[in-house]
Amino acid sequence: MSMLNVARILIGTFLLTVLFQASWAAEIVIVDAKSQPESLTVTSGGDIIVGSASTPFVYKVRAGSVTAEKFIDSSAEGAGTFFFGMLADDSHQTLWTCQLTPVPKSNPIQRQSALRGFDLVTGAQKIRWDLPGANTTCNDFAIGPDKALYVTDTANGKIYKLPEGANAAELFLEHRALLGIDGITFLKGVLYVNTVTTNNLYRIPIDAQGKAGIPIDIWMDQPIKSPDGMRAANGKLIVSENGSGKISVITVNEDKATVQVIKEGLKTPTAVEPAGKLIWIAERGSGKVVSIPMP
Repeated sequence: MSMLNVARILIGTFLLTVLFQASWAAEIVIVDAKSQPESLTVTSGGDIIVGSASTPFVYKVRAGSVTAEKFIDSSAEGAGTFFFGMLADDSHQTLWTCQLTPVPKSNPIQRQSALRGFDLVTGAQKIRWDLPGANTTCNDFAIGPDKALYVTDTANGKIYKLPEGANAAELFLEHRALLGIDGITFLKGVLYVNTVTTNNLYRIPIDAQGKAGIPIDIWMDQPIKSPDGMRAANGKLIVSENGSGKISVITVNEDKATVQVIKEGLKTPTAVEPAGKLIWIAERGSGKVVSIPMP
């Protein structure tokens, strides 16, 4: 075979790959441009569940559909109620959510928040735990190797831990470095968090008794701006940078990390969710959830 034919085959294969990857991309409007999808999760069956930061509703986009349906209605919780974190726990058929409700007549505004668990299929409430304190921000969560749910409180620099089967969470860690804590995930059994206000990434040591140690600052080879939702996939961290409109992949090597931008030009991306060959993104500034190929 001539070198020219080999080149043609390689170019053709490359173009087919590009077209195939492009066919994966999707954009789904969640009601309208003002719906502010803050967080999202994907079930094992392919349903996309999205919380709204501008309404008291959680929406579900069923697998194969592009239409968002109301799934959870918390309008009875009080004026201004909205949702942050979303996490599908398929092993327990539970949707974990962070619900926030403004404190009436508070100035500056304060919010009380609750961790709420709903049945993944019916939407019926299974558990509710109100975060302690007058002003709290339940933001995101991750399930650990111990099957416990770890919950971030952005306003107070805290991580709470809800043991498997428990009805109330306990304080896992409070530290001044964690003020502004947002995204949280486990990578290879190790706990990582980021801070949306100070643009940091931390590893949280956990001893043999399950107790948290002092956060360890991970030095990154380039800055990230307002890191928000964070998940792990393929041995790396995937982070949404809501301040720069980027999605980045972070490769951690002990106390250092390299940052690779894989998507730019988004309108306030606040959450990421790996699902098979795709990464789903909550684009709060456009009212959409969008997908890109997994690198």
